[in-house]
Amino acid sequence: MAEKELILDIPLEHEMNILGDMDKYLRKLQRQFSVNIIDRDGLLKIIGEEENAEKTKEVLLSLLKLSEKGNRISEQNVDYAISLTIKEGKAEQILQLEEDFVARTALGKPVKPKTLGQKSYVDKIRKNMITFGVGPAGTGKTYLAMAMAITAFREEEVSRIILTRPAIEAGEKLGFLPGDLQSKVDPYLRPLYDALYNIMGPEQYLANAEKGLIEVAPLAYMRGRTLDNAYIILDEAQNTTPAQMKMFLTRIGFGSKVIVTGDLTQKDLEEGKRSGLEDAMFILKNVEGIAFSELTSEDVVRHPLVQRIVNAYEKDEERKKRENHANRHRVGSRERNKRSI
Repeated sequence: MAEKELILDIPLEHEMNILGDMDKYLRKLQRQFSVNIIDRDGLLKIIGEEENAEKTKEVLLSLLKLSEKGNRISEQNVDYAISLTIKEGKAEQILQLEEDFVARTALGKPVKPKTLGQKSYVDKIRKNMITFGVGPAGTGKTYLAMAMAITAFREEEVSRIILTRPAIEAGEKLGFLPGDLQSKVDPYLRPLYDALYNIMGPEQYLANAEKGLIEVAPLAYMRGRTLDNAYIILDEAQNTTPAQMKMFLTRIGFGSKVIVTGDLTQKDLEEGKRSGLEDAMFILKNVEGIAFSELTSEDVVRHPLVQRIVNAYEKDEERKKRENHANRHRVGSRERNKRSI
């Protein structure tokens, strides 16, 4: 393919934000698209195969538009713009995320979806009474659910927030923990507290918790209750049994909204036990008022290394499935050969 040279003028006030500290984002683009980028005080010359040069320019233009709207460009922004350009051909789709606003943290930082998958998840939460958010670690399932719940609470759409998760050990036996019952279950609920403190602030959380307006409790505490006019989040749902999931979903009362989050690749149930989340995804898939949002490794918004770890585990799972299928095929062939003899 013929080599092409493209010129792009980046205003000086946006240059460092877009190209990164010590030009690290510029170097990433050069590696990704096999192009050469020459920077002369914001005037960029992109040299490479025509298609790659055009894609590089597309990414840079989308990052410029983000920067012009006052955003601090992160490595995650750059990686996602590259991914959109490669798969969708349009990095400018990233600008759709700028228009969406979910909440503001205790420090005043805006909480917004950072990927199109996250935006779809948030849109489904807004439109449905029950939303299942399923995906790997780092995709913002719980954090965005918490932000939506706190926004609804602040705007008085609901009168309380209820956060729950099954109290199950993540592959460890912790033994007998000291303290009262709350002290024993708090370690299992710590991720929920972390998100609450970040978005609402510890003082506001404690004030509302003392009034009973915010409740953080293990799933077992939900039995026998009817939860009206509440925003209810069930976290780590992959660790529920089918009976627990049914119990939880039948607690929902009038004026309530529910978000169920989980990661089917991180089950801590006993070997052979079916997850209540898997069950619900199959049984409820066509029920009106219930939506399912399946996030992927492309929606990971933690450190870029987390995305690479998730991808590596997904590839290993696929390899194991192929090997198991091949083994079953070989065993089946041997059995058929024996019968024919």
